[in-house]
Amino acid sequence: MKKGMEYIGVVERVDFPNKGLVRVVPESGEDSADAEIRVTVKGVLAGQKIRFRATKLHKSSKKAEGRLVEVLLRAPQEIDAPCALFGNCGGCACQNLPYEAQLALKEEQVRRLMDAVITKPYEFMPIRRSPQPERYRNKMEFSFGNERKDGPLALGLHKKGSFYDILTTDTCRIVHEDYNLILREVLALAKETGLAHFHKITHAGYFRHLVIRRGQKTGEILINLVTSSDTKTYCAGAVKTTAFCEEEFFTNLCDRLSALPLEGKIAGILHSRNNSPADVVTSENTTVLYGTDHFYEELLGLRFRITPFSFFQTNSLGAEVLYGTVREFIGETDGKLVFDLYTGTGTIAQIAASAARRVIGVEIVEEAVEAAKENAKDNGLSNCEFIAGDVLKVLDTIEERPDLILLDPPRDGIHPKALEKIIAYGAKHLIYISCKPTSLQRDLVTLQERGYQVEKVCPVDMFPGTGHVETVVLLSKGEIRSKKIRVEFSP
Repeated sequence: MKKGMEYIGVVERVDFPNKGLVRVVPESGEDSADAEIRVTVKGVLAGQKIRFRATKLHKSSKKAEGRLVEVLLRAPQEIDAPCALFGNCGGCACQNLPYEAQLALKEEQVRRLMDAVITKPYEFMPIRRSPQPERYRNKMEFSFGNERKDGPLALGLHKKGSFYDILTTDTCRIVHEDYNLILREVLALAKETGLAHFHKITHAGYFRHLVIRRGQKTGEILINLVTSSDTKTYCAGAVKTTAFCEEEFFTNLCDRLSALPLEGKIAGILHSRNNSPADVVTSENTTVLYGTDHFYEELLGLRFRITPFSFFQTNSLGAEVLYGTVREFIGETDGKLVFDLYTGTGTIAQIAASAARRVIGVEIVEEAVEAAKENAKDNGLSNCEFIAGDVLKVLDTIEERPDLILLDPPRDGIHPKALEKIIAYGAKHLIYISCKPTSLQRDLVTLQERGYQVEKVCPVDMFPGTGHVETVVLLSKGEIRSKKIRVEFSP
């Protein structure tokens, strides 16, 4: 096999996240030894026959990486994706599979990862489905850019496999139609100004991101337009007729968004200023242009106040399934002290608080902690305490020993030093809620080596149409292992 050359292969299976394992099919004149090389190609389905280009070779281990060029034969279960943008948009990975097949694929991927590291018998529960396979997201971060260099202004998601190019996604099927209406109106108004998008290399340009959040239960909508301070850089070819007046622009923005025929109700329209060169949604200062700086959502009978930058599960109806699973795993908590680490807006903490003696939540985002405190107050819960800070540092300040620890870390999992501090508490039970099963797999190795045993694992599909999946794990304190668990981790 040679780098840069094209080959034919059959996809034998797909590992998390969306990594196809391909067996090369030698054609006449090709080296039959290529069939022994294991090739990883992203964006494929098991059963497809594909043409791919070799991009990286690992000859010593008979492994290679490739990029999909063409699907020559569709997979047995493959269907036409319902979204016209599928294949070009980088947002969804498996809309070309029926939903039941998506569930089966994710369940298989999680089970394979768990079986590779869990050394004692455990209960693997069937994957739990999202109540709403489409129109389920309650938050979207859209980026300004263009589809090609010096092309017209675009607003939406990144093109598949591209860091720079943006595809206008105004027909997206994983969000409510209100999102698409708002996106079109904001893009039209932005184009009228002639101002450029913020460029990742030159760091010049005005428009950066549009963040929309919408409660699935309440229908309340929060809109946040993120810009830089550069009002001097115009799009290529734009005719500058009048000087840009920011105040006039945002007055017009509020008027036009308020006039849209939305099914939901706009709770607030915000303007966040961000001059950081990093391509992340953040704010140096945020101004409320209309309404308030928050909206409300309801989960499992509780009401939650959500602010612009606070974490909240992006699938509200799916979150009820996820947290229902967590509550099922928690069992009886009466009289117990519970730690909820990486608590976000305190959702899980408050679900546990109704039956616990006391719950302590820790979250690094101060805005989310303030929202969590307000939420607990609104829900009439007086036994919740929320602390703002890094889990790694905050745990040094808490001397009380919990009976149960709830863990809902970011995608990369738990910092090794923080994990050691969590283990040192010696809590009888841990519940780990993971949004990235490969990170979970790594942390489970450490937890088992340090005396915890996996009792139950349950995948929950929070992200239909994509390759992502949540996993809930119940662990109990057992005997400390002396033998190291060896496993080859996926990146």
